Amino acid sequence: MIGRPFPPYVLRECDRHGRVRLYFRRGKGKRIALPDPRDREAFDRAYASALADVAPAPRNAASGTLEWLILRYKESGKFAALRPSTRRMRDNILKRVIARSGHVPFVDVRRRHVVEAMDSLKPHAANNFRKVMSQVFSWAVSIELVDTNPVAGVPAIRIKSDGFHTWTVAEVEQFRRRWPLGTRARLAMDLLLYTGLRRADVIVVGLQHISDGELSIRTQKTGMRVHLTIYDDLQASIDACRGGNLTLLTTTRNTTFSSPASFGNWFRKACIAANVPGRAHGLRKAGATIAADRGATVHMLMAMYGWTRAAQAEVYTRAADRRRLAAMAGARIANEFAPNPNPDDPNRAKKHTNTRGYK
Repeated sequence: MIGRPFPPYVLRECDRHGRVRLYFRRGKGKRIALPDPRDREAFDRAYASALADVAPAPRNAASGTLEWLILRYKESGKFAALRPSTRRMRDNILKRVIARSGHVPFVDVRRRHVVEAMDSLKPHAANNFRKVMSQVFSWAVSIELVDTNPVAGVPAIRIKSDGFHTWTVAEVEQFRRRWPLGTRARLAMDLLLYTGLRRADVIVVGLQHISDGELSIRTQKTGMRVHLTIYDDLQASIDACRGGNLTLLTTTRNTTFSSPASFGNWFRKACIAANVPGRAHGLRKAGATIAADRGATVHMLMAMYGWTRAAQAEVYTRAADRRRLAAMAGARIANEFAPNPNPDDPNRAKKHTNTRGYK
């Protein structure tokens, strides 16, 4: 809770000893003391309990319905503590749930109903629905509105997909030919590729984050601070496209982008104009792939990309290891038929050079 805004109806008051105390009060209702917010679990539990005690049923929602439960959840400290982008995403999903099944009594929801709802959606949408509804009912269990979470035990749909397209070197070069130094699209591409920042972070990077050839910024998604060296190519791109704004990436009106989505839509159009299939997130994947292919370790990738779990970096290092091992295995087969009689000579079989691949 420290560093985040307090949820609705939380008051800060100083007692006679000068110590700050927190209270829950809705309108002219009673004041309820809350614990120290540094104990996040205790604070959330007390806040949810206070909200359940004094919050009336939301307007236009019949008490006991799924709509009623969802609206109560959206008033909770659990929901208020989420990042704004996460709240928007969950709110959009919950609005569709209300439109379709808001009249259903929430105590009657069973696992089979969750599965039936997931079956009616596309795989990615089904998994997002499952995750959001699990959070709603988990909160309901915590304040004893229901005894069990009906989403518990419902498996996510396994999706066989590589996700966003990973840019190739040839595609990067094609994009650069269409958008040379001095264009905003080129600066956007160079920032995404050389820093590995996500859209939400790259649109706020400014001169205030750069000092002595290093870019330092706290990432929005994980809260981890990353320290990135600005090499000559990126510095040249920054210098060629400097405007009067402190922020590096700006719109045609020299204003900051209103959201990561608006930046993503703008960059997508630049990619289409360059006739390349990649998008913003694919450049982050391309950078991680190139770094892993050149021997970057798991901890190197975690430090650069702001990942908090080794498993995220291992996706790239494992793929790089497989390519290296496959090359070594292929060399042994080729060496078997090479004219050089020394089987341990690594120069006997030469790999064909493909100039279109990674450098």
